Amino acid sequence: MTLPFLPFSKPTIDEATIAAVGDVLRSGWITSGPKVLAFEDMLSEYFGGRPVRTFNSGTCTMEIALRIAGIGVGDEVITTPISWVATANVIIEVGATPVFADIDPVTRNIDLDKLEAAITPRTKAIIPVYLSGLPVDMERLYAIANKYDLRVVEDAAQALGSSWHGKRIGAFGDMVSFSFQANKNITTSEGGCLVLNNADEARVAEKYRLQGVTRSGFDGLDVDVLGGKFNMTDVAATIGLGQFVHLDTITATRRRLAKHYFAQFGADFEASTGAQLPVADLENSNWHMFQLVLPERITRAHFMEQMMARQIGIGYHYPSIHLLSLYRARGFTEGMFPVAERVGRRIVSLPMFSTMNESDVERAVDAVKSVLQ
Repeated sequence: MTLPFLPFSKPTIDEATIAAVGDVLRSGWITSGPKVLAFEDMLSEYFGGRPVRTFNSGTCTMEIALRIAGIGVGDEVITTPISWVATANVIIEVGATPVFADIDPVTRNIDLDKLEAAITPRTKAIIPVYLSGLPVDMERLYAIANKYDLRVVEDAAQALGSSWHGKRIGAFGDMVSFSFQANKNITTSEGGCLVLNNADEARVAEKYRLQGVTRSGFDGLDVDVLGGKFNMTDVAATIGLGQFVHLDTITATRRRLAKHYFAQFGADFEASTGAQLPVADLENSNWHMFQLVLPERITRAHFMEQMMARQIGIGYHYPSIHLLSLYRARGFTEGMFPVAERVGRRIVSLPMFSTMNESDVERAVDAVKSVLQ
C-alpha cells in the first residue's frame, strides 16, 4: 500500500481562527486596526512587556531595525552566510556593507570567534541568525557587542518559542526580529514582528512601517523620515491571535518529535552513514526544523529525489549567501567560508510540523536510512 505524501512543513489553522477571519472580513475593517493592536499587546506580554510592533514580513523588520540603529552608507554589518538571503539583503538595502563570518560546524550558527575577528572600525552592528530555532551563546554574543559598542539585530525568524537558559528569546537583548511566514511555528500567512527597547524606538518603527507618517489631532499629518508600506493587516493579525494561543503546545510537540528523531536515528547513525545530526538541544531550541548534513558521497539533489520518491517531503535551508550571484558580484568567492560552503551544499531539512506523529518521524528516518545505506 502506498502511504500518503508526508510534507516537509504544513501550517495548521483551526476552525475558530478561520471563523474569526470571516468575522474580520465581514466587519469591513481588514487593514491595520484593532486586531493588530491586540496581537501586539499579546506579543508584548509574552516578551516581558517589551514594546512590539508587527509588520507584513520578517524581512522588513530587520531593515527597519537597522534604520532605527542608524546603520547606513559606510557602515559594516556582520552576519552568517547560512541563512535566507534576506538576512544579508537588508544590509545592502540600507546602504551598508555585508560582512560574513563562517559558521560553527556543530551548531551551524555563526562562529562567535570568527565574528569577533571580523570586526573593524567600520562595524556598527551584528545580525546573528538562530538556525532551526537554536540560539547562539547569548552571553558571549552580547559580551562581544558591548565590548565593541555594536548594535545587535537578532534574526530570530525561526526562534519564536526558543529560550536561552530559561529566558525567552525576544524577552532580553537588543532588537529582535521574528517571522510569521507560512512555514514558521506559528503563522499569520505572511508577517513578522520586531521587539524593541523602548517607546521611542517603537514610535520610529511605526513611522518606517507606514510611509514615515505621524498623525496628530483630527487632520494633522507630517512625514519626517522615508518610510515604506510594511503594515500588518487585521486579517493576518487575526490568524496570529488564533495561532499564538497554541505556541507552548506547538513548541512542546516539536521538542517531542525532535527527541523521537534522535531515538530513531540511534547512536551509530553518524558513524555508519557519515551524515551529521543537529545539536540535540531539547531545552533551548523550538525545533523549527530538523536538519541533517549529508555525507560527501551523495549529492543533495539525488538524496532529495530519492526521498520524494519515497513520499517524504524534503527541503534545504540554506545555500551559502556569499556564493549567490548578487554577492559574487560584490567580491565574495568560493573558499572564503569553507564550513558554510560545505554545509550550504549538503544540508537538508526533514519533515517537522506540529500535527506530525511519531509514526511520521519513523517513516522519515526509515527513508533517510534507506537512501543513505
